[in-house]
Amino acid sequence: MAIQEMLKLDVTQRIIEAAKSKAEELNVKEDIAIVDAGGNLKAFARMDGAWLGSIDIAMRKARTTRFFDAESAKLGKMSQPGQPLYGIEFSNGGLITFGGGIPLEDSSGTIIGAIGVSGSTVANDVKVAEAGADVCRKSKWATA
Repeated sequence: MAIQEMLKLDVTQRIIEAAKSKAEELNVKEDIAIVDAGGNLKAFARMDGAWLGSIDIAMRKARTTRFFDAESAKLGKMSQPGQPLYGIEFSNGGLITFGGGIPLEDSSGTIIGAIGVSGSTVANDVKVAEAGADVCRKSKWATA
């Protein structure tokens, strides 16, 4: 991946701010992780009072999403007993296959990372992750 295609730190901070704002609107405490295109942690925020156990879950949701370029919830549907990806959550050092992980795409649709959110209900985690992902999708400044 060329340097100009990398997710920039200032962008990750804007994504986290949008996600935190949505969490505050929903009155929930979230852990928010962002990974770059290589699946490496780029930014993280733990809202005051967010669960400690959700730190790892948020990071794993983000990595799971980036490893397979699919929302973690979609992978969850495909990893149920009898489905083609059954057992996938045991690969790659442990994956999370329920909602709250969403790919981050630049304005051209190129996946440049992923966001993972954990700390509330799965439905709220998804809403918070979507708020962050929307910032990235709608911006021309997502990459260097």
